[in-house]
Amino acid sequence: MAKPNYAFEKRQRELAKKKKQDEKDAKKRAERDAARGNAPTDAG
Repeated sequence: MAKPNYAFEKRQRELAKKKKQDEKDAKKRAERDAARGNAPTDAG
């Protein structure tokens, strides 16, 4: 029987968590820019 690869599972969880956080930050940034009346830019 194959043993579980815990390091791979942990890395996948970390990547998913980071992706979710990045999406959340992007949404907050877009809302903040919209509130200021600026067009959202992806310059950096």
